[in-house]
Amino acid sequence: MRTPDWWRGRGAFSTLLQPFACIYAAAAGWDRTHTTPLRAPLPVIGIGNAVAGGAGKTPTTLALAPMLAALGYTPHILTRGYGSRNPTPLHVTAQHDWQQVGDEALLLARAAPTWVCRNRLLAARAAHAAGATLALADDALQHHRLARDLTLLVVDGSYGFGNGRLLPAGPLREPVATALDRSDAVVLIGDNPHALHFDLPTFTARITPVGNNEDLRDARLLAFAGLARPEKFYASLRALGAELVATRDYPDHHPFTERELQTLCDMAAKYHAIPIATAKDAVKFPAAFRDRIRTLDVALTFDDPVRVQNWLQSRLGAPI
Repeated sequence: MRTPDWWRGRGAFSTLLQPFACIYAAAAGWDRTHTTPLRAPLPVIGIGNAVAGGAGKTPTTLALAPMLAALGYTPHILTRGYGSRNPTPLHVTAQHDWQQVGDEALLLARAAPTWVCRNRLLAARAAHAAGATLALADDALQHHRLARDLTLLVVDGSYGFGNGRLLPAGPLREPVATALDRSDAVVLIGDNPHALHFDLPTFTARITPVGNNEDLRDARLLAFAGLARPEKFYASLRALGAELVATRDYPDHHPFTERELQTLCDMAAKYHAIPIATAKDAVKFPAAFRDRIRTLDVALTFDDPVRVQNWLQSRLGAPI
């Protein structure tokens, strides 16, 4: 889904949904308090957020994998895989289709060996058997069945926690205080207009385009995205000096059809513009469109990577 604009405020519609938010809170609280976490045969770092979609969990995971490898670990990544229903661990390869493993899993597999499974404990065991010495559990804050040695709470500084209400009245998956109580550090991404402050180690970071994008300066673009918050993608393009002649928003994880992509390419031609999408969307494109649509690759960069690496080393110790 695309993050609703009304989740930013406490209007009438949000207030109308408050009773349903109470039901959601009760169900989530019951699951949290009645689940006994099971320990994997290797250290586990959980990466999650308190809000629904778009905080930056996947870029954070992608940034941590090489950092942990530099510390001497052999990190593998665990993910449920959006839309995937694998009951047993599946090792993601470039030959897999996004419908089998999910769009984000294909991106994660570029950084480190990645396992898709509904049961993260089984995935952790499979990773360990395959040589992993540490597991990065993506989107794991609300996954209570796998014990974690460290938990990083990812926060989009520009969005904060929206209106501070629980789903569906707001974007919160759980109360902020509860999420912070179960976290060891915060990764605060982007600007911080809400002056967010946390009584936990806080590592600031930014998601920025990578590679040579000089060809986008002054370029006319038709940009489209299947993201929870597509405006962040559009802002990145404008920051590169591009002119966005049109934008088209789709739900998060949208499965683009050939007909939709052809329509977008035709529209771009009409505007004398270049069609452009995110790397997350591009992994779902049919082969015929992969060379016709420009892709913007982005990466998360910590403002002080040495501080992050030192903190990880102090908490994890030497690899076993």
